[in-house]
Amino acid sequence: MSTAMDDPDVLAEKKDINENMLGGKKVKIIFVLGGPGSGKGTQCSNIVEHFGFIHLSAGELLRAEINSGSENGTMIDTIIKEGKIVPSEITIKLLQEAIIKGGNDKYIIDGFPRNEENRAVFESVINISPEFVLFFDCSEEEMERRLLGRNQGRSDDNIETIRKRFKVFVESSLPVIEYYESKGMVKKIDATKPAPEVFEDVKAIFAHMA
Repeated sequence: MSTAMDDPDVLAEKKDINENMLGGKKVKIIFVLGGPGSGKGTQCSNIVEHFGFIHLSAGELLRAEINSGSENGTMIDTIIKEGKIVPSEITIKLLQEAIIKGGNDKYIIDGFPRNEENRAVFESVINISPEFVLFFDCSEEEMERRLLGRNQGRSDDNIETIRKRFKVFVESSLPVIEYYESKGMVKKIDATKPAPEVFEDVKAIFAHMA
């Protein structure tokens, strides 16, 4: 016996709702992951310049919300200072709005998904899987050296918070990388090398997407 959910019109409406989570846009998305200080931001800027992607940083979107002075921003600030991960719904909503507003069909999303829940909620809500995951592999010693030396005035660039962030990355983000590795979707780069050498490796991966 058929139900209302089996009705073709109902199914079509449900499909349209999923497809319109990005305002009906058809986009290609690449997730960019790596520990704090692995050089993701620098390489994302290079990818934008050379391959025409729009760069979305989950961290920058969250910081912009903090700087807006909203109640939501105050809550996000407290969570980040404690070295914790912001709830998926908040981050995904910010990403969704940014993609809808963006005038492009190719996006690199930097620092996301931060955990398995992020990944599952994004793919379910936005209804898109990434083309692949770009993983910048870097030792904690090198990342710590870079973070302490960059002096950007960020409230989370102190040794105690940096080490909390490393711990969160290992516990939460590595399972995401392992999930995508099991599907053959991870492209790993040695990020301990100087930035120009790292970008040569990046270019080899993106050459077919110019």
